[in-house]
Amino acid sequence: MNEVYRLIAEKLPEMSRAQRKIAKYVLNNPEAVPFFTVGKLAKMAGVSEATVVRFATFLGFSGYPEWQQAMQESMKRQLTTVERLKISEEVYDSEDKSIFEMFQEDIERIKAMSVQIDMDLFYQAVQYITDAKRIFIIANRSAVSLGLFLEFYFDILFENAELIRNPHGISEKLFRLNKDDVVIGLSFARYTKSTIEAVAFAKDRGAKIIVITDHLLSPLVSYGDVTLCAPTEMPSFIDSFVAPLSLVNALITEVGRRKRSEVEKHLSDLEEIWERFHIFYE
Repeated sequence: MNEVYRLIAEKLPEMSRAQRKIAKYVLNNPEAVPFFTVGKLAKMAGVSEATVVRFATFLGFSGYPEWQQAMQESMKRQLTTVERLKISEEVYDSEDKSIFEMFQEDIERIKAMSVQIDMDLFYQAVQYITDAKRIFIIANRSAVSLGLFLEFYFDILFENAELIRNPHGISEKLFRLNKDDVVIGLSFARYTKSTIEAVAFAKDRGAKIIVITDHLLSPLVSYGDVTLCAPTEMPSFIDSFVAPLSLVNALITEVGRRKRSEVEKHLSDLEEIWERFHIFYE
């Protein structure tokens, strides 16, 4: 039994009735619970959310996020998509109810991110981006969706952004990197090997590295000058990118605010071009 689950088992004699309900559910579902929000675990165990938070501190953790991270680390491996699909079938018991629950859980993920985010690191990332000579965004597989979004807006604002999504040809794209450039690496469990290798290469070249990932256990963290975390875990075969997208929105908005005069001139020129080529429906 992994350490965090052994701790729960050892403390069983000291637990109240409500705590025993949580312990029993966690021990019976060790691969599903690390992906639960506080609300989801409370519902599945049949207790209040406050009881779940108190249970985490009873175990010796600072709160639910730290306990959840310990459970994820104790898994020692990342679940396959098939395993996660099976978990979703166990967690969501009816179609209509499951859709509503997913909406609520996404709201909780954004709230959790807003509470935990280090604003000094956020503003440091903004400074790196505004000062950068070139911006390279590295993302693969499902994270490409976020990378494309970043590239689209940064390219509109500065015309110096490029998304690198194909592991082949990365060396040709990145070999001129230097300390004046910034690289934004995006990856979430299960982490893409080519993204990690590309970010590591960029670090060796002296570029500033901004990491956007799901938590501090991510293999990308060791390469980041700045790491920004947004939770993505959900009991399904897909990841929830609601929180990371909200984080990306905040980055783009703050960068635009910092460079307001330049951005206004640039957007004004673009509006004339968009009108000439009838880009938007009238």
